[in-house]
Amino acid sequence: MEIVAIMAALAEQGVTVLLKADAERMRDGSKPWTFVANGKPFHEDVLVRTDAVTVERCLEICLPRLRELGLTIPE
Repeated sequence: MEIVAIMAALAEQGVTVLLKADAERMRDGSKPWTFVANGKPFHEDVLVRTDAVTVERCLEICLPRLRELGLTIPE
């Protein structure tokens, strides 16, 4: 799974994507990765977000939801 290709594909469809690593949560051993997506294709109140232990887990949680919302995401 190529995260840069995924983020670029989402951005091309009008989605703002944030992938964050939180140093404090990483030191604490608690879900340091955050994935957030929102923007033009969604209703104003729709936000796809999760915190997880790995980047891969963030994507496993969020990508199916983004596909349900009608977005095209590379495999």
